[in-house]
Amino acid sequence: MDYVKYNATVRPTKLAIRDLAHNLVLSYSEFEDLVARCATFLLDRGVVAGERVACLSRNRAEMIILHLACARTGMIFVPLNWRLSEAEIYGLLDDCQPRLLVADQLAKALGIEYFNIDELLEQASALSPYQSEPVSIDTPSLMLYTSGTTGRPKGAMLTERNIGETALNFALLGQVSIGSVFLCESPMFHVIGLVTSVRAPIMLGGTLLISDAFVPERTLERLGDPTLGVSHYFCVPQMALSLRTQHAYDPSQLKYLKALFTGGAPHSAARIMEWVHDGIPIVDGYGSTECGTVFGMPLDLDIIAAKAGSVGVPTPRVQARIVGPTGIPLATGESGELQIRGPNMTVGYWGRDEDYREAVTEDGWFRSGDIARIDKDGYFYIVDRKKDMFISGGENVYPAEIEALLVRYPGIKEVAVIGIPDEKWGEVGCVFYVSDTSEVTAVELSEFLSGKLARYKIPKVTQRIAELPRNSAGKLLKSSLRLQYRDNKEVSVA
Repeated sequence: MDYVKYNATVRPTKLAIRDLAHNLVLSYSEFEDLVARCATFLLDRGVVAGERVACLSRNRAEMIILHLACARTGMIFVPLNWRLSEAEIYGLLDDCQPRLLVADQLAKALGIEYFNIDELLEQASALSPYQSEPVSIDTPSLMLYTSGTTGRPKGAMLTERNIGETALNFALLGQVSIGSVFLCESPMFHVIGLVTSVRAPIMLGGTLLISDAFVPERTLERLGDPTLGVSHYFCVPQMALSLRTQHAYDPSQLKYLKALFTGGAPHSAARIMEWVHDGIPIVDGYGSTECGTVFGMPLDLDIIAAKAGSVGVPTPRVQARIVGPTGIPLATGESGELQIRGPNMTVGYWGRDEDYREAVTEDGWFRSGDIARIDKDGYFYIVDRKKDMFISGGENVYPAEIEALLVRYPGIKEVAVIGIPDEKWGEVGCVFYVSDTSEVTAVELSEFLSGKLARYKIPKVTQRIAELPRNSAGKLLKSSLRLQYRDNKEVSVA
């Protein structure tokens, strides 16, 4: 499954990588040569199979080269989230115990030994290419830490088989080909950044453009640049919204895009339809650190419009089901926990065997922790996180259903709903909203939602907020909102 070596043989001069931040351009032949020499570099540093090579850096070509070199030598590449606090980074390093840390200037403040990533290619180029013996594709080559929204981050171990399956899954969903050009701005400490956005084009012999950061006006310019010809771009919904609000936004300039791919957070049907009306396929999908790319919408504007709000269908190599509290599969239209099974699934959590056993059923289904449903046509909809559901008057309430309606309210830019204690109903909904206009009262929102939702689902409390708290992956931190509600009683009550 060494697609770099394959492409270096059959299309050696084809453009493989263009690092836009570091002015580095590599053909597949040059790419292959650097991977082989970097493998020798790692061995010369004393790293052996099974040991971890950690990396703390913004996106750059060296991260991909390091990962592939680890894969060829049986080592495990561990990209670290540079947005974390020093204490959190120390925690991850203590957990994975790397033999080598490769980093850019971000590591200076840590006060620990590291190899400067700026010197990697120069030093590796002076070494002989490693003549690798094939390593089993079932050997872990990558450890990605979960975002930690439900507790301490866990290191999900992915093998080359897992990674190849995710690449294949997205290649099928995204119609990837040898002519595809990916712009990767998603951080490479996430599965979308280092696996989906990298391995899919490499598998098919396409081209990868690497950016070190999302800068809305710059990204918009790149997406419309005919000399770059970007066909595939992945972002979280908040990034997509930011692109639309730029003064220079012109949908006619995005004609080179096969689609704009989104995921990582809920994407409302209303926001999706804004892109559809502009003639741009906005392909929402679903995946996770543990399972990679799982679902995606077809690249068809009519289907996207008809199924707006859906995360699409699973690829042919992924099994998905919806189960109730007892683990029994539910009927079409019923909401329950989404479970996933397939060769794309992580083989375990680093040093957390008990956590892994709890995450996987006896017959091999991964418990996602997400509530979902399937419609009559086989399209999946993420209803909410299992932990975010609350019970009001004995009825289950899913905040995502309410949020999808509230983003249509005039003046509301972003919104989040949580359950809060209530003496009468047990729990009721509390709306946190971001608005650049006037205050919105609970009574006004109640009137807006009346007739659209059952009465028990309508929130009773509202609170304006400057911005919604999110982690580095763009995921909403509702735990922070619960703390904020507890500490701040300046709210509007219906």
